[in-house]
Amino acid sequence: MNGSTASQGFEHVLDARLVMSVVAAGIMSFSGVTVETAMNVTFPSLMSEFNITTSTVQWMTTSYLLVLATVVPTSSYLNKRFRTKSVFIAAMAFYIAGIMCGFTARSFPMLLCGRTLEGVGTGIALPLMFNVITEQAPKKNMGVMMGIGTLVTAMAPAVGPSVGGWLAENFGWRMIFAALLPVLGVFSIRQSHEVSRDPFDIPGWLAIAAAFASLVFAVDLGSSMGWTNPAELCLLVAFTVLLVVFVRREGRAGHPLISLAVFSHRRFVMGVVALVCLQFVVLGLSFLIPNYSQLVMGTGETEAGSILLPGCVVGACMAPLSGQILDRFGPRRPILVGASCALLGTALFAALSESLATAVAIAIYVCFAFGQSLMVGNTMTESLSFLPAAIKADGNAVINTLQQLAGAIGTSVVTAVVNAVQVGATDMAWATMVGTREAYLLLACVAVVPLVSMAWVTSRPTQAA
Repeated sequence: MNGSTASQGFEHVLDARLVMSVVAAGIMSFSGVTVETAMNVTFPSLMSEFNITTSTVQWMTTSYLLVLATVVPTSSYLNKRFRTKSVFIAAMAFYIAGIMCGFTARSFPMLLCGRTLEGVGTGIALPLMFNVITEQAPKKNMGVMMGIGTLVTAMAPAVGPSVGGWLAENFGWRMIFAALLPVLGVFSIRQSHEVSRDPFDIPGWLAIAAAFASLVFAVDLGSSMGWTNPAELCLLVAFTVLLVVFVRREGRAGHPLISLAVFSHRRFVMGVVALVCLQFVVLGLSFLIPNYSQLVMGTGETEAGSILLPGCVVGACMAPLSGQILDRFGPRRPILVGASCALLGTALFAALSESLATAVAIAIYVCFAFGQSLMVGNTMTESLSFLPAAIKADGNAVINTLQQLAGAIGTSVVTAVVNAVQVGATDMAWATMVGTREAYLLLACVAVVPLVSMAWVTSRPTQAA
């Protein structure tokens, strides 16, 4: 590689600059993901203010997911091609531009533009945070740092409804943008690897971006119009064909966008499956719980969103501690205990859905969040440990991309399950309860997968990368 800042002698040390680098990228990522879920509770207000329909306001979510699906797969290339500080500055510029555009929006297209710019910033910052950790953190502290990093992706979806509901109810939806302006940390960013001059694989990027766009549109269409309509099937076929084109292209490309060699490591793949399934459950619950609380229990926006808040606090406290447990005792015990608690929490929501009170819902979600915090960071650390250093950034890109898609699919699928029962119902509260119970049962089945897959992954000692 042609280097600009050679770093073969980079000293891996846990110091203030490393922590600040992770925090700086993490706050930007946290803000972007939080706004995604926070804005969900403001849809009725947006529809009234801008005189738009439900299908139109859903583009607030759809456009954001489309941008992430396009940007996140480029993270491995950006990490290799540009200096870390330059990538961070670019992410920060896009995000702040999106914040300002959203806060000052006087029309829905302008608001949508701001959301899209935020998506670009978040799509760059989220993988950057994990690349900094895997490249610069000492091996003995890897668990702690990954715990801090995954706190962003794990807790932000749950914090969003609480923050969004409170801000929207008390100050208006615009304050969601203003309150989540990220802290700048550009001076803490260090360079730990050489910069390459590899060309950007434009055909590969177009193929994977179009494939993921087809999948997002298919899921969005399926949740509103059913999963067997012709347009839905055409989009799924397009996704499959484009994905095959991407795989064939990357297999022949001299400088692939993402090295598909990561999929030759079976335990990495099983770890990714566990993370994807857990993210599916997390985003599904973040939609179901506030929705159930308002439509069945009759609570307001603030109380409905706050059901998730104690669990978020527990998760925030546990995230770095779970990494310390991994560093000291190894991955098997914290990961399997975490997966078991996440499964138990989801199963309890399904079992008690007919008579769920706010206090009980809070307690169950605390159990789920405790398990989530024990599992997510440690599973990511364990999964990436099976990859050679040269393709860790590619593994990071794969994990972050698939987690975003899993979250989108999880929200759409549980929405479709609830909507299917609500259609034509005379008692909306009863129909919502029944639909939510069925969705909880589905999520409980999905939550079995992380426990089973990680039991296999951790059944043998970790191999050093």
